[in-house]
Amino acid sequence: MNSDDMRRRANAVRGIPLPHVLTCWGASRDRRDKRQWRTAAGPLSVTGSKFINWHREVGGGGAIDLVMHLGAMDFLQAVAWLEKHFSSHAAVLSARSGPTTSASSRKQPASRVFQLPVADQHQQEQVRRYLMEQRCLEANILNPLLATGKVYADQRGNAVFLMVAGKANRPIGAELRGTGHRVWRGMAPGSRKDLGYFWVGARGRSTIVLCESAIDAISCFQLKRDCICISTAGVRANPAWLSVLIAHGFHIYCGFDADPPGDHSAQAMMSKHPSVQRLRPPAHDWNDVLCNSSC
Repeated sequence: MNSDDMRRRANAVRGIPLPHVLTCWGASRDRRDKRQWRTAAGPLSVTGSKFINWHREVGGGGAIDLVMHLGAMDFLQAVAWLEKHFSSHAAVLSARSGPTTSASSRKQPASRVFQLPVADQHQQEQVRRYLMEQRCLEANILNPLLATGKVYADQRGNAVFLMVAGKANRPIGAELRGTGHRVWRGMAPGSRKDLGYFWVGARGRSTIVLCESAIDAISCFQLKRDCICISTAGVRANPAWLSVLIAHGFHIYCGFDADPPGDHSAQAMMSKHPSVQRLRPPAHDWNDVLCNSSC
């Protein structure tokens, strides 16, 4: 990667709003002062794109600086973390697509209408090979998902993981994962993560494991089998639908990644919902656990 590529990647994520980053990290906002946030690194004061940690007497500007501060990461690690967790952000998608767009086109707001990617059977085998050979997913689990359209290939060869809501499994969004040379992750335009989720598992089971991505959810189910695994499509401490599942009597485990954002969000989730228990992956995430054990 040359310096121009790195600069484009950094510029794409630097402007992500700081409250979005803090919420994803599992921080909580002060009810009396909306500029104050409680984080594991100490209380932060946020004004626009600037932040300051009064206890440590340090501060910075922009999303990259904030992630470097929260996670004690270096510059490259912070950029990669933001790309992973905010890849649906319009600027990130623009950066990954190649040449930069014109200034006028960058000012146009992203559409909020859900647009389900069009399926392409000609790309299905590429997606299937990627998920089986690089992600170690078993055919007996993957094939039914492909057959029912819960997982499919779009016209660009991306793997599409359908997010649904309600007993009717109404489509409300989709997670996307690139399967080519430049692997990336994102969301279909207009996806509503607050309304539903991607899920896989045995119907009628009372145990649910929450994972950060669809691939992690499938991996977790392949490892455990006797449960339902749900993707929260990113680190989220309090999805709107979580309280509904708890009210229906499900036993919920938070299986977020074994890293600072995953641990912080899991702790925040358990604070809001005391019945939720932590199920920490023995490797970084559930797909790493699966690949370490079977590939």
